[in-house]
Amino acid sequence: MCCDQTDYPSACNAVETLIVHNSLLSTVWPKVAKALLAADVELLCDAPSLIALSAVSPRPEKFDSLVKTAEPSTYDTEHGSLTLSVISLPSFESAVKFINVHGSHHTDAIVTESDLFASAFCRGVDSASTFVNASTRFADGFRYGYGTEVGISTGRIHARGPVGLEGLVIYKYMMRSRDNAGHVVGDFGWGKKEYRHQRIEAASVPF
Repeated sequence: MCCDQTDYPSACNAVETLIVHNSLLSTVWPKVAKALLAADVELLCDAPSLIALSAVSPRPEKFDSLVKTAEPSTYDTEHGSLTLSVISLPSFESAVKFINVHGSHHTDAIVTESDLFASAFCRGVDSASTFVNASTRFADGFRYGYGTEVGISTGRIHARGPVGLEGLVIYKYMMRSRDNAGHVVGDFGWGKKEYRHQRIEAASVPF
C-alpha cells in the first residue's frame, strides 16, 4: 500500500483513504504508518488512529511534521499528492458502507486473509474495480488489455471502469427487407412467422 501511494500519487487510481480496523490500531497500524512516514506521506488521521500512533514509543520519525488531524472533508477529497486520509472503523460492514458513501466509485482494494471478506468486499463495494490484496494502481486500461485508455467511467452506463476504444464506441442497427413487399411486425407472432434468431456473421455492412 505504501508503494501504491508513492509510486504515482497524482494518478486517479492512487490510494486516497486508508481504513484501519479498530483491532489493528495498536499492532499493524503503527508499522504501516512508519513505512508511509518514511516515504514522506502526510497522514490525515481520525482521533483513534492518531491516538494509537501517538502512543508509540518512541514516536515515529517525521510524526510531528507529517501527522495531522483529519477534517470531515478529508474523506471526500482526492488529494493527488503524497497525502493519505486515515480512518478507523469497527467492522467490515461499516467499512463497506463508508466506502460506498465517501468513495469515488473508481477503484477500491481490501487487504485480508479471509476469502469470505474478500468475496463480500468485491460484491458489496459499488466501484468500477474492486481488488483483493492488490494495488489500486492496477486499474488501468492498458493493464486490463484494452490498449490505450481513452477514458475512465465510474457510472454504470454504458461503460464502467477503464475505457478502451471498444468501450467508447456506440452501436448503430441497420435492417433491410429482402421481400418485395417489405416486412411488417404484424406478420410475426403467435401462429405466424417465427424469428430465426441466427447470428449474422458479417465483416462489412451488407448494403
